[in-house]
Amino acid sequence: MRSVAQLALLALLALPACAAAPPEDVAPEMPARAAGRPRAVRLAPTIDPEESRDPLTPPSDVAAPIDGARTATGLASKVLRPGTGNTHPVATDRVRVIYTGWTRDGEMFDSSLKHGGSIVLGLGQVIAGWTEGIQSMVEHEKRRFWIPAELAYGDSPKGGKPSGQLTFDIELLEIVRPPETPLDVAAPPADATHTESGLAYRVLEPGTGTAHPGPSDTIEADYSGWSKDGVMFDSSVTRGDSFRFKPDQVIKGWSEVVQLMVEGEKVRVWIPAALAYGDKPRTGTPSGQLTFDIKIYRINPPN
Repeated sequence: MRSVAQLALLALLALPACAAAPPEDVAPEMPARAAGRPRAVRLAPTIDPEESRDPLTPPSDVAAPIDGARTATGLASKVLRPGTGNTHPVATDRVRVIYTGWTRDGEMFDSSLKHGGSIVLGLGQVIAGWTEGIQSMVEHEKRRFWIPAELAYGDSPKGGKPSGQLTFDIELLEIVRPPETPLDVAAPPADATHTESGLAYRVLEPGTGTAHPGPSDTIEADYSGWSKDGVMFDSSVTRGDSFRFKPDQVIKGWSEVVQLMVEGEKVRVWIPAALAYGDKPRTGTPSGQLTFDIKIYRINPPN
């Protein structure tokens, strides 16, 4: 079920009334070859078992690290996938992560994947092992942590919390900081791309995906929106709650631009009133041209 915030957001953004063949593992043998000359062999690609493993299944080293590093506090970790960023979050930052947690005996007790995907949280609001560990990461890095009981919930916690050492796989998607009002919020700059509908947009961060969403796909995204005079009227970033929607459920300007995007991409879009809520919308809805920063995290096809 959607939360009250998500239902309200859907109402706000609602439309206004007005199979390939498998790769060869070995090269085919030639009919003839020079004597004593070895036949060339094409090796099958190596598949990282971490990338092919079901992310909810406990890893083979869930009980204790086989390799990796350990800090003075007893926190152990190893990098599963290097990051592409170069900035580390600090204890006062909010971060967007994907995570799964297991007890020492391999029982999964929680995963953001079971709650819609990623989650935004403050590093000052989580267990000490998370606060310490995530500060050692950079954006897009994935790491496994073995957190001792004293940095988690202890050996005899209350309220159904897991006890003892806990193991987490954590992927740091983004360091989330409050959005600033863009300098070009009033009008698109010269390098913006214009479409036939009157929409203008500019890519702020290139994407990591290749597929564009269709009208019925479910998209997980973050956004912030400003009126033409620079007043921010809404932001999923400040709420810490990403927005999940389908392109055919939102205003025309959103529907058009998100179908031009790919996963990981962030754009700034200038939406004319005719593709938003109009110049005289109902009470509480922003009027005129609107400017949005939109970042797509996930594109999920229809079930």
